[in-house]
Amino acid sequence: MDADTSALDDLAAHAHDSHVVVIGGGIGGLVAALECAKVGIRVTLLEEDTALGGAIRTHELAGVRVDLGAEGWATRGGAVRRLVDELGLGGAVVPTAPRAEWIAGLPDGAAPVPGATLRGIPENPWDESVRRIIGWRGAWRAYLDRVRPPLTIGQERSLGKLVRTRMGEAVLERIVAPLSVGGFAIDPDDVDVEAVVPGLNAALTRTGSLAGAVMQLRADRASAAKKGRPADAGLESLDGGMSRLVDALEERLRALEVRIGTGTRVLGVQRAAGQWIIETDAGEDDDPVGPADQIVVATGAADAHRLLGALVPELAEPATTELEVVTLVVRSPALTAAPIATAVYSVPGREGAASVTDSTARWPWMQTGPDVHVLKVSFGGPGTRPATADLDDRAAAALALAQVSAARGVALDGDALLASHRGRYRQPDPVSALGHAERTEAARSAIHGVDGLAVVGAWLAGTGLAQVVPDAAHEAERVRRTALWGSPDERPLT
Repeated sequence: MDADTSALDDLAAHAHDSHVVVIGGGIGGLVAALECAKVGIRVTLLEEDTALGGAIRTHELAGVRVDLGAEGWATRGGAVRRLVDELGLGGAVVPTAPRAEWIAGLPDGAAPVPGATLRGIPENPWDESVRRIIGWRGAWRAYLDRVRPPLTIGQERSLGKLVRTRMGEAVLERIVAPLSVGGFAIDPDDVDVEAVVPGLNAALTRTGSLAGAVMQLRADRASAAKKGRPADAGLESLDGGMSRLVDALEERLRALEVRIGTGTRVLGVQRAAGQWIIETDAGEDDDPVGPADQIVVATGAADAHRLLGALVPELAEPATTELEVVTLVVRSPALTAAPIATAVYSVPGREGAASVTDSTARWPWMQTGPDVHVLKVSFGGPGTRPATADLDDRAAAALALAQVSAARGVALDGDALLASHRGRYRQPDPVSALGHAERTEAARSAIHGVDGLAVVGAWLAGTGLAQVVPDAAHEAERVRRTALWGSPDERPLT
């Protein structure tokens, strides 16, 4: 046996001797477990719920398979698609239908979101599709943007403040805010301009107006698309539901001999003598986890702080937004005959739903019967308690049905309702939130200062699989390097 072969054998043995415990079986924990297990590291995964997947849940309602949580993923970066392909699910990938988004709660009724916009900022306020929403006064106010002095690069980071200053309240409140609050549960004043529209401030300086900047960036994106480099992320999902991704991950983990414990609550963790001791509600005499060399905490923010607050006191718990989503399965010929609307966003500040999305319009694979629609009605938002919070499930479904009727202009009564489901969520801020990058960097620095600790999940990475999956893989790579070479900064010899 030559020296190189002996070194590789020693490395493989060392990897298998290392024990990593992943706490949390959502998508972040599953990806972290996979990345560690596939190089031979011994992995145990613990999940408090009786099923894996976290926010990814596919259930059958009235004979229709419905994704109650995440319905798909943004294609930007390609990390989720690479994972899907690795798991052998590439043939099941389906793109979303073209967007057909509307805004409700306007003085003259619902209207389509204007096409020539970026995050709701119009390139031409006099365009009829824009003027219909903001009115003549709003169009004149937005037009004044062209005669105001340009901002210097980076002077205004807040999307809301930028739009309000340049184009006025009508554009902000009737186009930008509905898309921001209804689509991402964040006030546009708290949105980082460069995170959602990279290059906007620079283009503003070059063109002299916000409308001109939008026009230039849209032209740049169109040019890139013609060259095969689309700037905007698309959306993809899996035929049959996103739980197929969870099932494939679980199957792969079991094939790699990962020990999976569902229905297991972790009560506490502590570092002692260079190892981690994990206390669970199973008790020491009932199949104990055993000590771990490293742990990956892949829970939500509240549980992460419960487990790590004493070890990482710098870890500030992020703000979250209380949301309720009522999923309805209805049969309605009138809704089928109405104009297609993949999503309807409401003008903020009005009671009722923040958004109504038609899952069957977004994902053709869900179209299982004549005139059957799967609708998701979202309540709550930044600083707004869900209107359904104090209602029982039946009353919440009735309110959701009424909100669909109002948003879509189609009368729906209880006879149209085939089934309903209600979900409650605490949603962390998206990556577009002002200060998110700085807060995440500070949190990561504190976490990496504790030997053998990694933390993943949407509350750090940002909401959406396109953020969670690559972040979990990146943090798992640090765990792997530590297990194989003794340091997260070490690289394999070439």
